[in-house]
Amino acid sequence: MKKISQVYDIESPNQIKDMSIDELTQLCQDIRSFLIESISKTGGHLSSNLGIVEVTVAMHYVFDSPKDKMIFDVGHQCYTHKILTGRKEGFIYPEKYREFNGYTNPLESEHDLFRVGHTATSISLACGLAKARDLNGGKENIIAFIGDGSLSGGEAFEGLDYAGSDLNSNFIIVFNDNQMSIAEDHGGIYKNLYELRKSHGKSENNLFKAFGYEYVFVEDGNDIQQLIEAFKSVKNIDRPVVVHICTTKGKGYKYSEEHKESTHWVRPFEISSGQEKNPFNGERYDRIVRDYLIKKMKNDSKVVTMIAAVPDSLSFSEKYRREAGKQFIDVGICEEHAISMAAGLAKNGCKPVFVTMSTFYQRTYDQISQELCINKSPVTMIVVNASVYAANDVTHIGIFDIPMMSNIPELVYLAPTNKQEYLAMIDWSLNQNLYPVAIRAPRNGVFESEYAVKSNYDDLNKYIVTQEGSYIAVLALGDFYQLGEKLCGEIAEKFNLPTLINPMYITGVDTELLNDLKKNHKLIITLEDGILDGGFGEKIARFYGADDVKVLNYGLKKEFLDRYNVNEVMEKNRLRVDLILEDIERIIKY
Repeated sequence: MKKISQVYDIESPNQIKDMSIDELTQLCQDIRSFLIESISKTGGHLSSNLGIVEVTVAMHYVFDSPKDKMIFDVGHQCYTHKILTGRKEGFIYPEKYREFNGYTNPLESEHDLFRVGHTATSISLACGLAKARDLNGGKENIIAFIGDGSLSGGEAFEGLDYAGSDLNSNFIIVFNDNQMSIAEDHGGIYKNLYELRKSHGKSENNLFKAFGYEYVFVEDGNDIQQLIEAFKSVKNIDRPVVVHICTTKGKGYKYSEEHKESTHWVRPFEISSGQEKNPFNGERYDRIVRDYLIKKMKNDSKVVTMIAAVPDSLSFSEKYRREAGKQFIDVGICEEHAISMAAGLAKNGCKPVFVTMSTFYQRTYDQISQELCINKSPVTMIVVNASVYAANDVTHIGIFDIPMMSNIPELVYLAPTNKQEYLAMIDWSLNQNLYPVAIRAPRNGVFESEYAVKSNYDDLNKYIVTQEGSYIAVLALGDFYQLGEKLCGEIAEKFNLPTLINPMYITGVDTELLNDLKKNHKLIITLEDGILDGGFGEKIARFYGADDVKVLNYGLKKEFLDRYNVNEVMEKNRLRVDLILEDIERIIKY
């Protein structure tokens, strides 16, 4: 990497406080070049970070972190902040990239206050900090940074509502308006934001003033001088204020400015062209299901695909969103609203399919329980990135959904093992009207079925025996089915032919089959791609609790993982064929 001296020399934000405007402007250019080169090697959040280089530098120039407290919403826009606060090594050296969290992390620096990765939280967090400061007699500035995409989240409005009416002290919201979430913004508030931009902040119709805030407008949020003047004007203010800044997502890198959505998060890429260095051109479940849903929507006007601001969860780029038309709904960053809206769609005769990541379903527990399951609303939920193989930042790991969702009454949670099974489950779910259904998307590659796939899943909790054997039975759930196949192959060579079972249903046990296994099996092994506590395997172990049958549950320990190596995690949890064989040898005597 070409050395950019100013960037390489920075260890603390105090180093920039004596810089001139020209020096700060050059520093911002250097940081932007530095980020482009670094992210091109490691991947990461690109366009969102390029857009706020100047505002981050200006915040650290005017305010006195860590005394003054800055909270970055989502946290994935904190790269410049990390560089200024002594963590540039994670960007300089690709081998050190995973030593640092991709979001803010108080374990790394006193300049970070929270580990956050879910959006619309910064204002609420800042409310707590401000109230505690006032109770403790403090004087520090509290700064909440939030973008226009995040403002669609309900919690953001709850925070706005509280602070604007109940905090009569220093409270600064830096509102980054780049006219985008990951993709385009959705919601009525954006009409008012357009008015504010068009009127240069002078429109009488001002949602922030309506909430009780003072208001400062910054025309060019990528101009360091304008930003510094604005922040100086609100530093040590004695009331809540919103500083509305207008920035360009992807600023300074032409390809990113022209492709803001696709460069929100990127894999390693060629700087000259913006193209991914090692693109995967094989089959992917997100594209398979996207194409399936496009076809279903064209043939059935009642089928509706819903997302919550993450179109890449099913590769619904702008092209495919246009093709789907009115049957594609992006509710913005409002997962709770999406689930309740889906219940309403189903009640009025539509067939809604809501798709988001496992980590974001955590926000929807109440709505799934109340609006869907108590009311038996026939909504289809596709749960993506639910796997140890998926996102590995601590705020985005997707290994907690099985205990959360499988223990809600009336919900049918399905775990397909291959392409044909996955599509058959979606098809069945769309055509039934008895249950809310969740389907856990596999993450271990696309596999073709080697057995006859069911088309009807009405007979709940009936597992499939894909290989008849004896003594040992392996229940391999979802994308751990292929691990189960490998394990059974080794068991057959070393001991005798085991029974292999595809459970399919996460939410219940096949009592008839499990009872039948007692006749000629002494060891039951369960494999699941999620935490064991409260999971699938424990249901099986509980069933055999009073019987002379041993049960070994394999899955993941209940813990937060961060920037982990998958192979290391699998080994630690003994999720390796050779290690499972060792366990079998210790407890089984033939």
